[in-house]
Amino acid sequence: MDADQLKRRVEHSPAFILDMPQVHCNLQPLQRIKDATGCRVLYSMKALPLGALLADLKDRVDGISVSSLFEARLANAVLGGQGGVHLTTPGLRPEEFAELGRLCSHISFNSLSQYRRLHELSVGYSKGLRVNPKLSFADDERYDPCRAHSKLGVDVAMLQTGLPAGIEGLHIHTVFGQTDFLAFQAVISKLKPFLRQQSGLKWLNLGGGYLYHRIAELGPIIETIRYLKAHVAEQVYLEPGKALVGNAGYLLTRVLDSFDSDGKTVLVLDSSVNHHPEIFEYQRRPLLVDEDKQGGQTAILAGSTCLAGDIFGEYRFHNLPAVGDKLMFADVGAYSLIKAQRFNGYALPALYLRRNDAFVLVKQDGYAEYSGQWLG
Repeated sequence: MDADQLKRRVEHSPAFILDMPQVHCNLQPLQRIKDATGCRVLYSMKALPLGALLADLKDRVDGISVSSLFEARLANAVLGGQGGVHLTTPGLRPEEFAELGRLCSHISFNSLSQYRRLHELSVGYSKGLRVNPKLSFADDERYDPCRAHSKLGVDVAMLQTGLPAGIEGLHIHTVFGQTDFLAFQAVISKLKPFLRQQSGLKWLNLGGGYLYHRIAELGPIIETIRYLKAHVAEQVYLEPGKALVGNAGYLLTRVLDSFDSDGKTVLVLDSSVNHHPEIFEYQRRPLLVDEDKQGGQTAILAGSTCLAGDIFGEYRFHNLPAVGDKLMFADVGAYSLIKAQRFNGYALPALYLRRNDAFVLVKQDGYAEYSGQWLG
């Protein structure tokens, strides 16, 4: 996306912009995998559950992956019965399960105890188990589903004597943000003896965590899916989330103030890390389109709230931005707007979709939304 064009044509600030042509581009490697293997692709809506996005994807994917009752309701409202709704979560609530069973085509239970307590409370859905292969690949254990004492999935060692009666599928999700298939191959290699014992499964969900648009060689996953369909399960599912929307999202912000603090320039923006909480949660430094890595001047970009740690990071510039200038963060399409909050009473970013050459304002947050949240 052309940054200067975006800054000229997007009126509101701060603003979250989703580039739909980029989303479609991100689907291309997944389509090649589908064409080569006959697998199916689900969108993992926890990354960004935007209605306009879901409606656009409805005819481009084979269903939606969800993690809660509200997500299941929203997925069904958008799909209208077209495509499956697959659910897995540690937090299944007994009082919600009858409805979940009606809304979801597939439910992967997170633990054996969860399965025993809940699976008979509804009918009509395909029953599965989330399996934890106990192989870790994440440098940061906060991202590691296979960390010690993990809450995510059944330790595969507990299933060596077989699966509970009624289980038709397995769900495996072990990584986050991978740019090759080495972890994928290692997991399947470890699980292959176990999976061969389960030959005849109806389905196998291989989860998400792979950035397909950044992986040039798709051969390893194509070969593995073909093997799994031939020897383990009738159908194989992939469920990308960030892989579809991560690099398609932008946060546009404006400089409100500029001053010196202990010898460094601080630029206060009209946005906040509260609009992208993972910056603060994981101490990330988000990608700034406007940074000049060879620039001779630096500035700390700070959010506009009273939180001392509301800092995007320190960036280099050829010329320091002035008050009123617009700046743009990239690669913020996933796990940003869905986690955003109105701390200090600041509105959420305006929401835009880019469709071809048009920037369409979808929603603008205002006082009515803020007061509705707190006054009831």
